[in-house]
Amino acid sequence: MVEQPGRMMSAEIAEQPAALRRLLETGAPRIRETARAIAARRPRFVLLTARGTSDNAALYAKYLVEIRLGLPCGLASMSTTTAYGARPDLRDVLVVTVSQSGGSPDLVASTRAAREAGAITLAVTNNADSPLAAVSEYHIDVLAGPERALPATKTYTSSLLALYLLVDGLRGGDGSDAAVLPGHAERILARREEIRQLAGRYRFAGRMVITSRGYGYPTAKEAALKLMETSYIPALSYSGADLLHGPLAMVDNISPVIAVVTAGKGGEALQPVLDRLRGRGADLVVIGPAAQVSAASAGFVLSLEDVPEELQPVLEILPLQLLAYEVTIARGQDPDAPRALAKVTETH
Repeated sequence: MVEQPGRMMSAEIAEQPAALRRLLETGAPRIRETARAIAARRPRFVLLTARGTSDNAALYAKYLVEIRLGLPCGLASMSTTTAYGARPDLRDVLVVTVSQSGGSPDLVASTRAAREAGAITLAVTNNADSPLAAVSEYHIDVLAGPERALPATKTYTSSLLALYLLVDGLRGGDGSDAAVLPGHAERILARREEIRQLAGRYRFAGRMVITSRGYGYPTAKEAALKLMETSYIPALSYSGADLLHGPLAMVDNISPVIAVVTAGKGGEALQPVLDRLRGRGADLVVIGPAAQVSAASAGFVLSLEDVPEELQPVLEILPLQLLAYEVTIARGQDPDAPRALAKVTETH
């Protein structure tokens, strides 16, 4: 019997409220313990290491670390270690490696090298028995459960929540603000028909541009990745600020522009970009507050008034995961098994 295309990805998208609830109930206490142990060592800098979807989760953590902890934070270039053999002094540096599988050789090698260079190493994975977890001093299990579809969905949102709980724990918080997430996730995913209609509008798109600012920028990058790996539509992601520095010239009234408008300072910073896009007659799709959606060509309303801005990315990505799925199904393709991809990508 032939399985329905996209069955696994669809099921795993639907599992996310339960996965978030499980992490809050089961994983949060252990994450707080890990955060306390790391905080006691007073790291002076944070370095994040990741690939693919996990790289977008790491970018989210970069915003958290810089804004909520006030620590300098960078995204590692692993080839400086794995290809060029560089060995920087990483004493008192917290190196956080984010990986769904924990199996990519370059992630393992760079983390091992960081530990040898004096770093405090922490792996954030969905596999406690992975090689990455084994070479790291600390480990956080995101507890998303087995993920069979090639496009990562539930491991992404669980990684975001785990990273939030880590950063909140590093500053002495208890993570209680995150308790609202599972309920909101259930309500968003229940509106699937709205996304299906939106997908019908854009199934023949030849290109998409996705933009945001602040905490929403990692969401834009992850949405672009999901669209490209499932539907094969070229999807370009830009910070709203970067979009104005040149790429705005390619925007027309044919290719849709998806704007992720976070309720808060990031959304406020994006407002001039939205004004410029409307001025160019762009086919503007807004994922965000009702007022912004009503002023766009199309969109999906997110009512997140009781969700802190720094937690909204956990929810903003959900309609965009559904959009990638529904566009792919509408184009007659199987989002469970994108061509040329494997679940564990072995880069070196």
